[in-house]
Amino acid sequence: MRDIDSAEEWLETWAAGVDANAARAVELSRRVAELTGEATSRDGSISVAVGSAGQLERLDIDDRPGRLTGAQLSREIMSLIRRAQAQLSARVAAQVEQTVGADTETGRAVIHSYAERFPEPPDGAGDVDPRDSHAR
Repeated sequence: MRDIDSAEEWLETWAAGVDANAARAVELSRRVAELTGEATSRDGSISVAVGSAGQLERLDIDDRPGRLTGAQLSREIMSLIRRAQAQLSARVAAQVEQTVGADTETGRAVIHSYAERFPEPPDGAGDVDPRDSHAR
């Protein structure tokens, strides 16, 4: 009879652990869905925001970029999107740590997924100086 009691206790403990892990995963999913990443150009003339899947949600451009060529403006916008996505990736990693833990299988998978899709851009990548009309 003792073995049956031990088995039932073990099963209850295991099921409670599974339920707790599932609850943490649901909480992580909810938190990640609310996250955004943002970036602004050095001169403040362009800003972007990306949603939880890295998609562009907001693009604000004031009149100053009129001094940029179309190619320069495109590069600056793309650079800002990449920076915002990298910020998003860092924010997701923080939420993973707070919910499921970065050392869990789920945590490692989520962090890896975001880091692969949205790596940190090289320093200064895409920064365009509006005074440099010949920038490539």
